[in-house]
Amino acid sequence: MKARCSLFAAALWWGSLSAIGFLAVPMLFRLLPSAALAGQTAARLFSAQTWVSLACGIVLLVALKPKAPAVQSASARAATILVVLGMLMAMIVEYGVAPRIVLRQNLAVWHSVGTLMYAVQWLCAAAVLWRLASPPREASHEQ
Repeated sequence: MKARCSLFAAALWWGSLSAIGFLAVPMLFRLLPSAALAGQTAARLFSAQTWVSLACGIVLLVALKPKAPAVQSASARAATILVVLGMLMAMIVEYGVAPRIVLRQNLAVWHSVGTLMYAVQWLCAAAVLWRLASPPREASHEQ
């Protein structure tokens, strides 16, 4: 059950980042009558995405937590680090970068920083999903 919940959370995290960042937001700028309206709508979508990312991250951290600290595998430790990094990126974009974009402070710079951090979060989510979806490696036996 724990494995299924973590896989579902990782898939939701990566899939929602992909849908918002690569499909919904570009469509807003193509279909809405003004860039200002598209930007306002995109900001709301990205804010909602932050909360989806944090919820998925919490589920993943709980699911990846071993019963005994010494028992956690190297793969689970790496996945935990990726989850924390992805959640950190989401929080920094939401509370550090997005307010500067909304205020149009040095817009090109902050938009680039936000895009880079979103991409890092997307890569973290992809790596976690990849790790969780991969079959466990069997130890090789030399005979």
